[in-house]
Amino acid sequence: MKKIALLLCVVLMLSTLMVGCKKSEEPSPESGAPSGETSGPESMPETAAEIYAHNMEIDESAIDLVQFNTPEAGSPIATIKTSLGDIKMVLFPKEAPKAVENFQALVEKGYYNGLKVYSAVPSVHVATGDPDNNGSGGESASGEPFEDEYSLNLWHFNGAVAMDNGGTPGQNGSRFFIVQNSRITDELGDKMFDGGFPEKVIQKYLEVGGVPNYDARDTVFGQVIEGMDVVEKIAAVPTDADHKPTEDVVITSVELGTL
Repeated sequence: MKKIALLLCVVLMLSTLMVGCKKSEEPSPESGAPSGETSGPESMPETAAEIYAHNMEIDESAIDLVQFNTPEAGSPIATIKTSLGDIKMVLFPKEAPKAVENFQALVEKGYYNGLKVYSAVPSVHVATGDPDNNGSGGESASGEPFEDEYSLNLWHFNGAVAMDNGGTPGQNGSRFFIVQNSRITDELGDKMFDGGFPEKVIQKYLEVGGVPNYDARDTVFGQVIEGMDVVEKIAAVPTDADHKPTEDVVITSVELGTL
């Protein structure tokens, strides 16, 4: 079984070159790949010895790309109702328990009702969850920021739903975004391979698209299962120079449920 040795060394070395608080507009492999056991969320190792030891434990064959598994009956879902249509997503409490619990608690409070999309970048993402509507506001259900959760089972594929920590680890609150990019190039796939991404993950990115430079930078906690056409419609709205829609796209409500 193939080991992914030194993967996190590549992650930590190259991630220092990336801009944090503003999402890159160009998909890139240069932030590397998330760490952690495939059974649940993990924090990032820090020292060189921890990184090396951790990487030697990673078995690519054990990676389960749960975003593309058929959701089981009873899986938690959320339906985001927007002024441009509905988006349904499945949630992953096993891999990202804190992010899912926080999102569900905010939904139950009605926190997202009436909020707007504050960033829409075609072939990158759409983002919401900020009462200040500028990409820097909002708070968690508890009022305190919570840490990132990484899982080798979750990646920033097209349709992934992830927390927006503003580029600062451990600063998750209410903001989240949906990845919208249906294609990456073979050239980018080659760069990802050179950067140490797992081969099965590269193949899935080539198949479905996504934004790999977000990997290892924030928490993926859901996947769109219906309404990607709505996400694409939102991503294509006119925006100003800061990618803020010039015409409001409003979250009218969010409903929780199960499959």
